[in-house]
Amino acid sequence: MGTIIIRAVGLFLIIVLAYFLKRIGFLHQEDGSSLSIIIMNVTLPAVVISNLANLEVKGSLLLFVLIGLVWSLVQIFLSYYAAKRKSSVDQQFFIYCATGFNVGNFTLPFVQGFLPLGVPLLSMFDIGNSIMLAGGTKVISDRLTGQNIDVNPKKILRQLFSSIPFTCYVVMLALRLISFDLPTAFLTVLEPVADANVFLSMFMIGLYLELRLPRQDRNTVLQLLTLRYAMGLVFVLLFYLLPLAPLAKMILCLLCVTPVPLFGVVNSVIAGVKEESVGVASSISFLVSLPLMTLILLLLGPTV
Repeated sequence: MGTIIIRAVGLFLIIVLAYFLKRIGFLHQEDGSSLSIIIMNVTLPAVVISNLANLEVKGSLLLFVLIGLVWSLVQIFLSYYAAKRKSSVDQQFFIYCATGFNVGNFTLPFVQGFLPLGVPLLSMFDIGNSIMLAGGTKVISDRLTGQNIDVNPKKILRQLFSSIPFTCYVVMLALRLISFDLPTAFLTVLEPVADANVFLSMFMIGLYLELRLPRQDRNTVLQLLTLRYAMGLVFVLLFYLLPLAPLAKMILCLLCVTPVPLFGVVNSVIAGVKEESVGVASSISFLVSLPLMTLILLLLGPTV
């Protein structure tokens, strides 16, 4: 238990360090964009390749892809129902930011540091999650809120495969389905790159952290975050009561309380939501998710 708390505090201090360096002007929020490019195109793909290199593909793993899809759909319809009486822009804000799972920039680094055996399960889940975040959620949101309802499958596929992590997921899954082994030397070279993902991800969060919000927008952000974590805690209880394997139960419970995903932030701004509102909602969600995930790890960890 002590080790878990120390590691969690360590992750939080990395976020605080980056935020402090930004506040004193040593670094700037724009530097987070550079880190984001490195994470999404270098360290995160290295994590995916390293952790799926020896994966034995089973039906239970493939089931996690379906769970990622179906769970996102349930979140979308619950969020739309909760915001049904709000304006179209606020409805989209709720759909984009109260749903989806921030795996690559937060949950994967967290699990990578605490529970590396859970990375393959999380990676399979993120395939289904990515399909929704990169296009599926927007298609459904547009239909529910009366926006443009044209569906362009080619555009969605192009967007999916323009993501290097998603492409790595698909390629590694295909390789493991035919039991193809990558060279040991290649994996050895990737190892330090993958190890850097945890630090860089937490540091990027600190650079993006923003807590100032106009008073008139505070109520909407509070309602959105309350909805996101209320749904999450209900799912935690559901998964806790289900007769699941301990490792699968842990991963699903951690996913219940992930922060707002990056695609949710981008799509909300495109929909016309104020950048300040989206930024604060995202930032607060990171600060809420870290202690919640640590608490779940403490409560369920001994059984894994």
